[in-house]
Amino acid sequence: MNEDQRQHDYSETDSYPRPSHSDLTYILKYGIKSSSGGGRSSARETIGRVAAGAIAETYLSTVHNVEIVAFVSSVGNIRMSFLENTIGSTESSYMDFLSHVTRKQVDSDECRCPEAEVAKKMKQKIIDTKSAKDSIGGTVTCVIRNVPKGLGEPCFDKLEAKLAHAMLSIPASKAFEVGSGFRGTEMLGSVHNDPFIQGKNGLVSATNFSGGIQGGISNGENIYFRVAFKPPATIGLPQVTCSYTGVEGILAVRGRHDPCVVPRAVSIVEAMAAIVIMDQLLIQNSRQQCSAALANVKKN
Repeated sequence: MNEDQRQHDYSETDSYPRPSHSDLTYILKYGIKSSSGGGRSSARETIGRVAAGAIAETYLSTVHNVEIVAFVSSVGNIRMSFLENTIGSTESSYMDFLSHVTRKQVDSDECRCPEAEVAKKMKQKIIDTKSAKDSIGGTVTCVIRNVPKGLGEPCFDKLEAKLAHAMLSIPASKAFEVGSGFRGTEMLGSVHNDPFIQGKNGLVSATNFSGGIQGGISNGENIYFRVAFKPPATIGLPQVTCSYTGVEGILAVRGRHDPCVVPRAVSIVEAMAAIVIMDQLLIQNSRQQCSAALANVKKN
């Protein structure tokens, strides 16, 4: 039982809806809001997701050798090196990095960024932001390795659509991109296309701008994507806003609030990725089993 609760830290929100938080929209929809924090829009609800994701990931790792590693790739304007370069210029080294980055590397720093020098700058950025009673956003990048081929259900449940749905359901998430993402829009098709080459077990891609998904279906290459998280809405800096009754006033929230959520979001992103891959694998297995059973019926 949590005996370190501080409900009084949210007393100001009884009069003022927090700007960019869910206080007002929950009242508009349900006629009620949580008296302490964001309720179901709070990151507290993700504890169940992480628990379920851990079970799914254990199965995926044990049976299919699937590896899921997420890490903080930016905090504010502090970015890892691959985000600083023009897409395509360092694609080979970035793909190699995604193939080898480990959770041990990620967890070696509290910012959960595997580039040590960048992690130091991120930490200082978060400290400075907290001192100013403000908040800052960032991005989490995730790679899923050894994904079975053929996962994904076109048209409406394509694999990238399910991943996007899962990631954008995480509190404070604001954007999702897979593979080359938005930067891929700046490339020519002749460069962006992933040519096929003969591998040990069939055709593979010479490059991976597709991010391991083509036509909404996994192709066996590494799946990689990035999730953007906004600056946390609850800040201690006084804000001129409006009360529920329409009177202008100043809101300055007290208490313990994260100045940046991205280091904490890493585990949630990994968990949601595992849940999506597990769901798609079960669907694919059921299809294959039904197909096999039908084939036996026809023979008989």
